[in-house]
Amino acid sequence: MMRFFGPVAVAVAMLGVAPFARAQVILYGVSLSGPAESPSNASPGIGSGGVDYNPTAHTMRVHFSFSGLTGTTTASHIHAATATPGTGTAGVATTTPTFAGFPLGVTSGTYDNTLDMTLSSSYNPSYVTANGGTTTTAEAALAAAMAAGEAYLNVHSTTFGGGEIRGFLTPVPEPGSLALTGLAVLTALKYSRRRRLAAGSPPPLTRPV
Repeated sequence: MMRFFGPVAVAVAMLGVAPFARAQVILYGVSLSGPAESPSNASPGIGSGGVDYNPTAHTMRVHFSFSGLTGTTTASHIHAATATPGTGTAGVATTTPTFAGFPLGVTSGTYDNTLDMTLSSSYNPSYVTANGGTTTTAEAALAAAMAAGEAYLNVHSTTFGGGEIRGFLTPVPEPGSLALTGLAVLTALKYSRRRRLAAGSPPPLTRPV
């Protein structure tokens, strides 16, 4: 049994290194709804999308679609950081009064824009002040909040000024990492089988047909 853990340990070690070596962008998904607001509401509005954060390029792509709002849009932001992951409320972290180019006065729409996190215009000024006073420290605080599940995206409307739909940002596994996991396990199993055969272990018993 111990012979199997050698190749598995190597495979796991490779998995731990490979995502960092291959990927720079950290992906977050988001699903927005009225019941997810705080306080919750019965809006039929929904939305989905994601945030792609690149800590090397210091950029954050925000992209999502929404529909079915009971009021027309007045703003959209990312808020951070809540006291508890996945619940609670927090102040606006990103551009005020709303994301640049966000569609206003509509009940449905699509947004896709990349923020330069080195620019003060990408943040709420009070968020920068409360988090070290520079864009560098503000970026680090927002990145930490997203990673901890303490950041959410919401859409404000004329019906719900505090936010009609929202959703917390959640990590999205990289497809390449999932594929690499399967490859590593298969490699470990194959290596273990070869060692067993080389050692003269009898093949497993099979039931007669």
